[in-house]
Amino acid sequence: MAAKTAAEDAVRGYALDWTVLRPGGLTNDAPTGRIRIEIPGTMRGPVTRADVAAVLVALLDTPGTAGLTLELIAGDTPIVDAVAALG
Repeated sequence: MAAKTAAEDAVRGYALDWTVLRPGGLTNDAPTGRIRIEIPGTMRGPVTRADVAAVLVALLDTPGTAGLTLELIAGDTPIVDAVAALG
């Protein structure tokens, strides 16, 4: 965990736009296209690798998400809607 914290701190120190995404436990299951994403709290749960990739792509296209640290697990909200609500 210390290594993850150090890596996040290093990213925050760059003079570039950044977003830190903290996925829950990664699974190889088929993507659901539905997630729960929020500013860090105590979320725990699984999320598919494919859904994580889809969220990363969506974050790149969503203004207002730079500079955020987000936690991600499987949920009930479609990826497009969940990410749009952040921007």
